Amino acid sequence: MALSIGIVGLPNVGKSTLFNALSAAGAQAANYPFCTIEPNVGVVPVPDDRLEKLTALVKPLKKIPTSLEFVDIAGLVRGASKGEGLGNQFLANIRQVDAVLHVLRCFEDDNITHVEGGVDPVRDRDVVDTELCLKDLETVEKRRERAQKNAKMGGKAGDEAKAELALLDRVKAGLDSGITVRGQKLTAEEHAAIRELFLLTDKPVLYVANISEKQIGKEDADPYVKAVREMAAKEGAGVVVLAAAMESEIQQLPEEERPGFLESAGLTEPGLHKVVREGYKLLGLQTYFTVGEQECRAWTIHKGDKAPQAAGVIHSDFERGFIKAEVMRWEDLIKYGSESAVKEKGLLRVEGKEYVVQDGDCMHFRFNV
Repeated sequence: MALSIGIVGLPNVGKSTLFNALSAAGAQAANYPFCTIEPNVGVVPVPDDRLEKLTALVKPLKKIPTSLEFVDIAGLVRGASKGEGLGNQFLANIRQVDAVLHVLRCFEDDNITHVEGGVDPVRDRDVVDTELCLKDLETVEKRRERAQKNAKMGGKAGDEAKAELALLDRVKAGLDSGITVRGQKLTAEEHAAIRELFLLTDKPVLYVANISEKQIGKEDADPYVKAVREMAAKEGAGVVVLAAAMESEIQQLPEEERPGFLESAGLTEPGLHKVVREGYKLLGLQTYFTVGEQECRAWTIHKGDKAPQAAGVIHSDFERGFIKAEVMRWEDLIKYGSESAVKEKGLLRVEGKEYVVQDGDCMHFRFNV
């Protein structure tokens, strides 16, 4: 689906370390090639135990996970909205992604300079948000100028321009007060009305609290992590706590040594898995499966997609000529061991065009073109 998440943050917060760990995971963890589209773009598989279990049951020739694209965006500094540092590059790249993974430094290290002079993750968030708000103000101002001219017209066009101007004035007032667009509680219709502006602060955000290895297991009492969690809770945003440097080290180990390393560190799985899964949820995505002797495959769709749309992810002909979908739950397939056994239990359903696909459905489509 070509959906991407931009990794952002100030310089020296662990942003590139996290990206490098993610990219190594893409190359090694799931036998799924890390795809370098540009020097700073990588496609990473989404870890999914359900796909592993289905593959173990069916033993297909191929297993294909779903994936997400991560973009390592140049570090931002104060004044980026005016072109300071690599500001123009940062802002151009972030405009193109669908969501933001904001890395916040929560560790002390005298050997790694902090561009703001000391560790304060909430202040760092404010620096980035301020620069993004300033850039969004420029975009909104340009659109307001056009709306003001059109509002002088008569009839329907004039009325629409007046409504747009009123909305832009509200958004501008919020940005002037340092409130991101996503924090302004706009309705779905209002979001849709300004979607084509690609406002930077309208993108959903997930925070990564980057800690050191010695902080692992003490996160709940850590003042920096607590500050990030409290800040995110006020926004309604998610938080993943991980040690990016250690995650990068884990990816350098032979695969058979990783479980022991994780156990010794007091972890049940790499923190990267949480980042990818949370990023997937952040974009409002879910997974359905196709299961057969040739391949077991996970497919990405949006929550709320109906059966024809889900079929169209495989091929446009499937959507165009959709007739019906045979659907069973992945848990039932694992429990009863085969499609025929699921059918005998009356748990294989035939669904039509209005069926809303559920996360974890196993589907087989009938179509005719």
